[in-house]
Amino acid sequence: MVGGRKMKVKNSLKSLKNRHRANRVVRRKGRLYVINKVNKRFKARQG
Repeated sequence: MVGGRKMKVKNSLKSLKNRHRANRVVRRKGRLYVINKVNKRFKARQG
């Protein structure tokens, strides 16, 4: 964790996906993640 930034843990990722146009919803190991390769600070996990 660099600079004190954390990944958001949310019940619904739909609103977080719409925060930036490069956000992608990805399924890994049974969990849903919002990742962004352009702006690394947009991160979230569900489940």
